[in-house]
Amino acid sequence: MAGTNSGRPSICPTLLYADAKAAIRQLTEAFGFTESSVYEDEDGKVAHAELVQGNGAVMLGSKGTGSHFDEAMKSAGPTGVYVVVDDVDAHHQRAVDHGAEVLMPPTDQDYGSRDYMARDIEGNIWSFGTYAPETRV
Repeated sequence: MAGTNSGRPSICPTLLYADAKAAIRQLTEAFGFTESSVYEDEDGKVAHAELVQGNGAVMLGSKGTGSHFDEAMKSAGPTGVYVVVDDVDAHHQRAVDHGAEVLMPPTDQDYGSRDYMARDIEGNIWSFGTYAPETRV
């Protein structure tokens, strides 16, 4: 995958799932994320998890924990996340092999990227592509 796992990303999408354990399984198996940490509460719900992909990360947890974030997210809709990968076609094939719902097959974009789009088990949209935005200011 693109990048290395060095340093700390300055932006991390944070998602809540009704079944966070199933989401972790899908994100690691179908989309190639690596589980960095998973913390469960006394009820076995995922209180906090971190998954990495290249030099980026996503944080997630279970809905219904009663945390401030859980309360704030109650009326939020699904989100969209873009992840940079080196080989879009191989990444897409992995997702297909694991039964991910693909919304757009690998497609060459006018701006020079090759992307595909998939929906996770709870409706969040994940785009995977070769375009890596510059972060210098």
